[in-house]
Amino acid sequence: MNSFDSQPNNRRRTVTTALCVLSVIFVGLGCAIGSSGFEITPATLHDPSGLQIIWDIRLPRTLGAWLAGALLGLSGALAQGLFRNPLADPYLLGSASGASLGVAFIMTAFGSTLDGSSWLFKLGLSGAAFLGAILAVSLTIILSRGVQQTMRLLLAGIIVGVILGAITSLITLMDPKIIQTMQSFLLGTTSFMNWNSIVLMGSIWLICASLSWFLSKALDALSLGESTATSLGVHLPPLRASLIFVLALAIGAAVAQTGLIAFVGLASPHLIRSLLRVTHNWLILLSSLAGGLLLVVADLGARWLIAPEELPVGILTAVLGGTYLLWLMYSQNVNQEAL
Repeated sequence: MNSFDSQPNNRRRTVTTALCVLSVIFVGLGCAIGSSGFEITPATLHDPSGLQIIWDIRLPRTLGAWLAGALLGLSGALAQGLFRNPLADPYLLGSASGASLGVAFIMTAFGSTLDGSSWLFKLGLSGAAFLGAILAVSLTIILSRGVQQTMRLLLAGIIVGVILGAITSLITLMDPKIIQTMQSFLLGTTSFMNWNSIVLMGSIWLICASLSWFLSKALDALSLGESTATSLGVHLPPLRASLIFVLALAIGAAVAQTGLIAFVGLASPHLIRSLLRVTHNWLILLSSLAGGLLLVVADLGARWLIAPEELPVGILTAVLGGTYLLWLMYSQNVNQEAL
């Protein structure tokens, strides 16, 4: 049996089932929790206005949070496989800074609201963030002179992220009117989800999950080292290009709808690895499910902790994800010292 598949199949099925069941439970809770707490009663279910609030506001928001988290979890597994580093973050190629710059540019050029132009309203801040993320990844590839070398890609992504982040800060300082909107984007929010967002992210998640499953065997070979992967017949430049395309698509879609949400993409693969040892096809799928669950839980906490006010969901993901990673590092150090 492959060493990656050393865990029994029934445990893998158990983890998959548990993630799916918990996701359904928390999506249901998301539909039930409003600004004043748990608000689902028999009377609510027979009230047209109550049903409309559930259908038009709470359900798309909660499903949107799950889908955005699923995209981030999938991206985290791909990024860590591409860079062969468990600390690799899906934002490493500059996509987050590019999305922020796109939002800042649009708001500065056309005002902090989108009411002034019909075509801009159709494009929206989501379109600006998506295009910014894609352009930033493209710039990273250009600066790294292609996708031949993983380390060159990583360094180029860091440089692009720093430069675009500095430009975004400069634009924000020059136009203080956009500071509040930019802060909301940078801290992450699920408040503006609608059914169009669900259709868009759901479609992109299906595309990215299918492509990732197709690339998973090559990622398994890459985890053994670049020279070993080449000897096994893996063509590294096309593989890197394909992985970067899927990464950019998934991250661009998630960031465009929710802003910058920290630690979900980084923590989700670690959570799965702490439970199972699996090949990349299952790691990508389970990381996606874990990412969706984590963001839904964080969204519920953001809505409930200081109700009727609301916390930025990115703050909670940073606290939860950062705390989990610190605990994981501490437990690993303890285990190594015990050995």
